[in-house]
Amino acid sequence: MVVANKAWRCSGGVLVNNLAADILQQQKQKQKQLLSPQQLHCWNYQPWRRRPVVPWTAVCGLLLFVVGLISLFTGHVASDLEWYSQRLVKRTWYYKRDGSDRAPIDIWKSRFSNLYYGCSDRGPRFAPAIRERFSNGYLLIATSGGLNQQRTGITDAVVVARILNATLVVPELDHHSFWKDESDFVNIFDVDWFISYLAKDVPIVKRVPEKVMRSMDKPPYTMRVPRKSEPDYYLEQVLPILLRRRVLQLTKFDYRLTSDLDEDLQKLRCRVNYHALRFTKPIRNLGQRLVTRMRKMAKRFIAVHLRFEPDMLAFSGCYYGGGDKERQELGEIRKRWETLPELSPDEERARGKCPLTPHEVGLLLRALDFNNSTYLYVASGEIYGGEETLRPLKELFPNFYTKEMLAGEELKSLLPFSSRLAAIDYIVCDESDVFVTNNNGNMAKILAGRRRYMGHKRTIRPNAKRLSALFSARDKMDWSTFSRKVKSCQRGFMGEPEEMRPGRGEFHEYPSACICQKPSKFLAINKNGHKNFDRFLNASTEEPTDEYTGNEQSRKSLLKQDKRSNGNKTISIIEDNDHEVFLSD
Repeated sequence: MVVANKAWRCSGGVLVNNLAADILQQQKQKQKQLLSPQQLHCWNYQPWRRRPVVPWTAVCGLLLFVVGLISLFTGHVASDLEWYSQRLVKRTWYYKRDGSDRAPIDIWKSRFSNLYYGCSDRGPRFAPAIRERFSNGYLLIATSGGLNQQRTGITDAVVVARILNATLVVPELDHHSFWKDESDFVNIFDVDWFISYLAKDVPIVKRVPEKVMRSMDKPPYTMRVPRKSEPDYYLEQVLPILLRRRVLQLTKFDYRLTSDLDEDLQKLRCRVNYHALRFTKPIRNLGQRLVTRMRKMAKRFIAVHLRFEPDMLAFSGCYYGGGDKERQELGEIRKRWETLPELSPDEERARGKCPLTPHEVGLLLRALDFNNSTYLYVASGEIYGGEETLRPLKELFPNFYTKEMLAGEELKSLLPFSSRLAAIDYIVCDESDVFVTNNNGNMAKILAGRRRYMGHKRTIRPNAKRLSALFSARDKMDWSTFSRKVKSCQRGFMGEPEEMRPGRGEFHEYPSACICQKPSKFLAINKNGHKNFDRFLNASTEEPTDEYTGNEQSRKSLLKQDKRSNGNKTISIIEDNDHEVFLSD
């Protein structure tokens, strides 16, 4: 009987033979009739006869099924379904520090920003620049677009010159784009600093020497390379022409080099973009004065890059509810680009391709818990719809400032030059505590990459694809629900170090090859071998010292010392997609 009983338990309650089961049951009944009351009590109490345990995952699944079923009739509950499911797996607007404690996200500054630093020093195998007279020729570059689009072209031009072993002539800026800015390189960037800073990487001259021009039988050869071309394309298709003609011009040079290069060339990109391309002193001084004026009014402020100009909206193909007047006005502007395809405004919005309106930017910030006493610096051009369009944002954030409001007469000499005005905005946005953008344009990408390189300063990029549906349905939910959903949408778009993954997006936006983690000496280990996370974070909030701005060799030396001091134990930070942070050996 005991053997049969064990077999019944092990089989999970499935009886192979019904007849055997009946016999066992009859025997149990006869035995129970012969037992005393005390023995009968012991018979009924059998610890191994436990109720089956229902897995927690099954409960969650059943709960989600019920919620989904209800949502078919209410609609409102369906919008909460994703949030409830995230709560069930403990995904919240928090960072986990260990198994027992949680720290809320700081909306002003990443908790882990000080664990990383920009590193773009030349590697030991990166050969010095070839001398001008031994180079393969002179490379002329004609950039294209606005200031930040041209900035990417200049950065890539230096790398292409390196690939070709060519002497780079200071690039020519675009005077024929939509903005019709007549500024030259020397009017915006410090040209002498540009040449001297990159002297060990690429030979750069201000113009082709006269004797070289006189010796040429034909004018410089002009060509346009395909977008995102590989280094092999330049070596196989461009270099032979350069060797044959001695002077070569590449036109419309924007995004003409692949985003995926070897580490040494990526670091060269960073040296150009984040160090060599320095604005002229008058532009830097004015930009810093505006930053100082913002700081005098508030200890910290948000900079919003608001691309809502007529040309931007026309190019996007989106519709913002202005009726036939809007469709006609933006349609006329759109005709300037003959190659643009016909787009469906609804489909573009669903794909997250439409810039957020000023009102939506304000709602986004308030939902992220920035209050209405926060100071805003708004970097923008001519806003479509003027003050009427800006009014909802100003009501949400009354402390609203622009470069025109802060600079006054100081800005008058720059008004005819859109690129110089954009440079002022660039400086203030870069120096802000939080940078927010309503678009995915060139300035947004360039500044996002720079702020990551300069210490992962808080940079909020709207998850437009998910936010668009949420904004459309905001009238169907209360504010707390809307705020909760916005925070859920923005997880992974807040400028945290964990967002940096090799191969993600354009290199100018995610310069992963140029961001390093600080050595392990900043992690404190107690006697029991546990990681003292709080001491580590407190120590890491100090200002970076010179040991992280030196060359790569000194950093490696530091790391070796750390390994010796910790018994060859290297500690690293591991962060998962749920913002949980762990320390591991």
